[in-house]
Amino acid sequence: MIVSNVKDVEGIKVCAPGSCGAVKKVLISPSEGWEGYVMRVFDIGTGGNTPKHVHDWPHINYVLEGSGTLYLDGANHEITKGSFAYVPGGKEHSFINTGSETLSIICIVPEEGDV
Repeated sequence: MIVSNVKDVEGIKVCAPGSCGAVKKVLISPSEGWEGYVMRVFDIGTGGNTPKHVHDWPHINYVLEGSGTLYLDGANHEITKGSFAYVPGGKEHSFINTGSETLSIICIVPEEGDV
């Protein structure tokens, strides 16, 4: 069980090749009792991005703040505060901050996807 605030969670710089200005915060995981899933927040700085990548697991995303582009399976989709997306496993994807403030995204994945 956990009750907390995202501002109290330490961020981890995303160091994957092709990533720029992205920080991950793990909010809820099996460590807090949610077996099998992990909820994270990614903060992507102005001009930053997550790398284009593919993996076997799906994930669910919700934009908390900012604006940008979700590159998904060869197409670009504009995203803004309140946007949400389901990214199936096996599809190339990347989040790009095209706005003037931090792009902040909730990302929920199966436990094996928190890499």
